[in-house]
Amino acid sequence: MTMHVGRWVGAAVLAAGLALSAVASADAKELRIALSAEPSAMDPHFHNLTPNNALNRHVFDRLIHFDAKQNTVPGLAESWRTVDDKTWELKLRKGVVWHDGSPFTADDVLFTMERAPNVENSPGSFNIYVKGKTFTKVDDHTVRVTTAEPYPLMPNDLTTIAIISRKHGSNAKTEDYNSGKAAIGTGPYKLVEFVKGDRYVLERNEAYWGPKPVWTKVTIRPIKAGPARVAALLAGDVDLIEEVPTTDIAKLKTDGRVALAQGLSNRVIYFHMDHWRDETPFITAKDGSKIKNPLKDKRVRQALSMAINRDAIVDRLMEGAAVKASQFLADEFFGTSKTLKPVPHDAAGAKKLLADAGFPNGFKMTLHGPNGRYTNDARIAEAVAQMFTRIGVETAVETMPGAVFFRRASTGANGEPEFSFILVGWGAGTGEVSSPLKSLVATYDKAKGTGAANRGRYSNAELDKLIADGLATIDDAKRQALFAKASEAAMEDVAIIPTHYQFNTWGTRKGLKYEPRTDENTLAMSVSE
Repeated sequence: MTMHVGRWVGAAVLAAGLALSAVASADAKELRIALSAEPSAMDPHFHNLTPNNALNRHVFDRLIHFDAKQNTVPGLAESWRTVDDKTWELKLRKGVVWHDGSPFTADDVLFTMERAPNVENSPGSFNIYVKGKTFTKVDDHTVRVTTAEPYPLMPNDLTTIAIISRKHGSNAKTEDYNSGKAAIGTGPYKLVEFVKGDRYVLERNEAYWGPKPVWTKVTIRPIKAGPARVAALLAGDVDLIEEVPTTDIAKLKTDGRVALAQGLSNRVIYFHMDHWRDETPFITAKDGSKIKNPLKDKRVRQALSMAINRDAIVDRLMEGAAVKASQFLADEFFGTSKTLKPVPHDAAGAKKLLADAGFPNGFKMTLHGPNGRYTNDARIAEAVAQMFTRIGVETAVETMPGAVFFRRASTGANGEPEFSFILVGWGAGTGEVSSPLKSLVATYDKAKGTGAANRGRYSNAELDKLIADGLATIDDAKRQALFAKASEAAMEDVAIIPTHYQFNTWGTRKGLKYEPRTDENTLAMSVSE
């Protein structure tokens, strides 16, 4: 452009710009979401935690995706097959580009799998989904994965690992993802802002390879207090909230300003306990003196499980938005036992077991847990502490923000789990029971990638073999039977104490619909008009 025609050209450009702006404004649709828990990082490999995973799914794709019921569907891999019992081959999509326009290739996949299990200071790594797998490049759009033994659950595992850019991820730290510098994905949204604890702003990726999302801009805010989330929805300050408080569900069902969506979760709420220390730091005799760790006695663990009134938790604390738990996952999921039943409440039987174990007068214990991570978590901890106290186990409760709790529960005592007895939850990211089996009760072994969330350091050689055999069994019926037997062995030994499975409840403003997800993820892509 030359200066002497600037007036005419400038006017034309301005007019065109205004026209495009008008079109963009007409097309612009903003969605405002309120979360119940704060994501701790934008780094998709920092912490295997539902709030983190749900947020980064907007920006980063997986090789294989899950639908709302956790069925596997194509992601960055458009197809996959077994070459032989120990080799899987994935065909990658061609024409996919990163948010900066650079091409996605097999090199990015190999780089991702090297980084995912090795993120510095991770409080809960993705090690279990990567260890034991060797990724090799066949060509720019073909990857093969080999294992030492047959591994039928490869597609499920690959739904959990966010694929990152080798170009932007080389030498990048978690802070580089949080700042946005390295947060360059292939997903349906681009990261605009990550302000920890305040807001996460996304804009639609117009070059996305998949279906274009409805919403051009998404603003996500953590509002941890349930009543505050409901108030924000009713006031029109947000369009979608997750974890509708159980106390508000009945009232909101009759409120014409909102709509509710509800479905069974893949999450079990349970108690983990110290299985390995001879003296555990938060248990003493009634007079405060040291005692040997009573949790190492199965009779004590059984007594604590029997002391819990699961009906009261479901009916009173969860307002019916839960189901009593007998094992790691509800019966609808693959690998569960059909014979296990929830442990009945029996305070008298619990007292007798304590006496038989040498604790006729009980002992003192502190129960630790997060505050605001799971539905009614602090209230449940307080209620269960009262139930324990009634059988002679005088129980105090200490809750804290989720980020603090998980760090201390995992590595707070010289790199080892700090607490003696904790309330925690586990969502089966793979949609079947091998996920909690190998994460929660398999022997902790960093080199093998097992027991990554085994914060009680439970160890049982027989159970380890059942899990390993199941993971290597191709036949679905035989694998189902092995996992069911493993679940039964873990529950018989009281490796953990499950209480209930949550229902997930979302609330939207009138005119919007949310597709409930078993994985609890709150996704802008699941909201329609």
